[in-house]
Amino acid sequence: MSTTKKIAGVALAAALGVTTLSACGGGDTKDKPAGASDAPKSKTVTLVSHDSFNVTDTVLKEFEQQSGYTVKVLKSGDAGAALNQEILTKGSPRGDVFFGVDNTLLSRALDNGLFTPYEAKGLADVKPEYVLDKEHRVTPIDSGDICVNYDKAYFAEKKIAPPQTLDDLTKPEYKNLLVVENAATSSPGLGFLLASVGKYGEDGWKDYWSKLKANGVEVVDGWEQAYNERFSGSAGGKKAKGDRPLVVSYASSPPVEVLYGEPQPAEAPTGVSTGTCFRQIEFAGLLKGAKNEEGGKALVDFLVSKKFQEDMPLQMFVNPVTKDAALPELFTKHGVVIEKPTSVAPETIAKNREQWVKAWTALVVK
Repeated sequence: MSTTKKIAGVALAAALGVTTLSACGGGDTKDKPAGASDAPKSKTVTLVSHDSFNVTDTVLKEFEQQSGYTVKVLKSGDAGAALNQEILTKGSPRGDVFFGVDNTLLSRALDNGLFTPYEAKGLADVKPEYVLDKEHRVTPIDSGDICVNYDKAYFAEKKIAPPQTLDDLTKPEYKNLLVVENAATSSPGLGFLLASVGKYGEDGWKDYWSKLKANGVEVVDGWEQAYNERFSGSAGGKKAKGDRPLVVSYASSPPVEVLYGEPQPAEAPTGVSTGTCFRQIEFAGLLKGAKNEEGGKALVDFLVSKKFQEDMPLQMFVNPVTKDAALPELFTKHGVVIEKPTSVAPETIAKNREQWVKAWTALVVK
């Protein structure tokens, strides 16, 4: 996910198209592993990603110095948009590794044959519940819970208890308060749709969304618009004079508001409705037809390394998937652990996702 302070950088990166995350070139050749080629094509490895990929410069430079590769990141919009572009260019990919396909869209990527199987070094350290592809076409990198967030100040001022469950959101006291992302164009939007499917089943989710629509739910294209423009509880939303105190975001959003608060608050100004959550898992894969396959393998190894996994929470505000990676204090103090997120089996998502999205669009948007 993005943060208020990262948006300007993300916009610049999107405008430039390709972001080089290092100025150290191909690294000192004496640090290259044995057998590494000096051919120009082997000195750069390109990661295709959604806009929210980020890593600390020193962590990345250490990888570059050890591997001999320079990493470039091609940021391509939201996760769905980035995946669509890779499908359009499959067989002749824009990079070597794709990062950011999640469990809501995984079957689409696999069915289109985007990836070359590769069992990453360090995969044994990944918690087994996150390994959804036994052929290792993709490697789990992070997890996060898509949840409704609420503006604490709003509900305190109105003396209304914030909603905690999906059912709560249909009640009259929350009318015209919720903004959600479009399930057809946004990963968290799709995740929230799947939360309703997991909760109410095939026979009940449409009725639930009819109630939400009647209760004044607002739909916008993506997370940044919802969270940083329409949501009254975020720093960006306050500046934009957002008037929706409920938004679909992540369980890790409150630590973000603490970290980037000016001045930094003692507690998060936003809370999480813990009974509204859907577990999201993000993956990386070696793109079929990659020009630098060896560099791509090294990059995937890096993404599951302890160094990257422990750097990731404060860079992308997601949870590590490896067993030994520790969470930063900001997460443990201000974050929320979702014990029982809603889930939908990957094979069920694969079978029904397109028809669910079409039905949702016809019901809620049109």
